[in-house]
Amino acid sequence: MRPKTAQNNIVGLKELRLNIEKYIREIKKGRSFTVVRKSEPVFKLEPVDEWGDEGVWETIADFSDYSPTGGIPIAELIKKLESAR
Repeated sequence: MRPKTAQNNIVGLKELRLNIEKYIREIKKGRSFTVVRKSEPVFKLEPVDEWGDEGVWETIADFSDYSPTGGIPIAELIKKLESAR
């Protein structure tokens, strides 16, 4: 869900309680909020990483130069993966 740039805004605890649905909608759009009580930050609200893999993926091989329409022979795939080690 997250690819939108997260914005950080400060919101008071009372404001959050009174307008929780508004903040839920904004969080679903990708916004983040730091919640404060008596001018002290107490927690942060941010969109859920639905797949649990935010920041985990890394590119190990890019075949777009070889076949921009998709697909390459399996032997070529194996060769490229072995050379990436």
